Amino acid sequence: MFRLRTSTVLLPITLLLVAMASIQGGAALAKGLFPVVGAEGTTALRLGLATLILAVIMRPWRARLTLQSSRSLLAYGAALGSMNLLFYMSLQTVPLGIAVALEFTGPLGLALLSSRRALDFVWIGLAAMGLWLLLPTDQSNAPLDPLGMAYALGAGLAWALYIVFGQKAGAEHGGHTVALGTLVAALLVFPVGLVHAGTALFSWEILPLALGVAVLSSALPYNLEMVALTRLPARTFSTLMSIEPAIAALSGLLFLHERLSPEQWIAIGAIILASTGAAATVKTKAKVPPEV
Repeated sequence: MFRLRTSTVLLPITLLLVAMASIQGGAALAKGLFPVVGAEGTTALRLGLATLILAVIMRPWRARLTLQSSRSLLAYGAALGSMNLLFYMSLQTVPLGIAVALEFTGPLGLALLSSRRALDFVWIGLAAMGLWLLLPTDQSNAPLDPLGMAYALGAGLAWALYIVFGQKAGAEHGGHTVALGTLVAALLVFPVGLVHAGTALFSWEILPLALGVAVLSSALPYNLEMVALTRLPARTFSTLMSIEPAIAALSGLLFLHERLSPEQWIAIGAIILASTGAAATVKTKAKVPPEV
């Protein structure tokens, strides 16, 4: 009986860890496209190809759309597109682990807004300390780009809006929500990528790399996270998701050779601890949708 329970818990945890590693591996792979099509073009390719993949898997044309229900879907898709675009824009000048840590302030802030207990100020303080340690100073060996940090924080705000509108759209459209939202996001972002990259966006040479980004960053982790989410309590799922900045930092180190200073590792650790504490202690009624 004990072995059965252990395997039942270990499987979804393992799937979630693989999903997070896949997302961050996909982000590292995406930086290989930046010199060719830029962050804008890379986002367009990721969302465009992910839309086609998710359409085959989820068949969103079966969804019943109305004018009223489409409003939340459009808002959800706009938040999803903004989140992806701003995040990739931040990766142009900010290391992957730090960008993900800054992005996590969005859902962290959203979680803390639902509570007013004294303990929550501890998590706010830890997050603030992490952000303060990341601020560029004259004493920094490699100061971070302020604009890149702003892009990452903007991606975090978009992630918070993605959660808010995703919960509403999900209640109205069920399993078709992500596929439809990704379609909306692709329609909004693709023109931006096209203006920036031009005909290079349709180059056959970059298609295998772009397809790898779409699979690793969207199609594969989404399905793995959905399995994990259905088998784990929402609080456990959210707590485990909080270690993603550390996975991103390791991915940046392994694949992009991005070395962080001790202060930056401490900053990431503070934000991870704040996110973990908030997820483990804040009472919430809704599940946090996975990052797409």
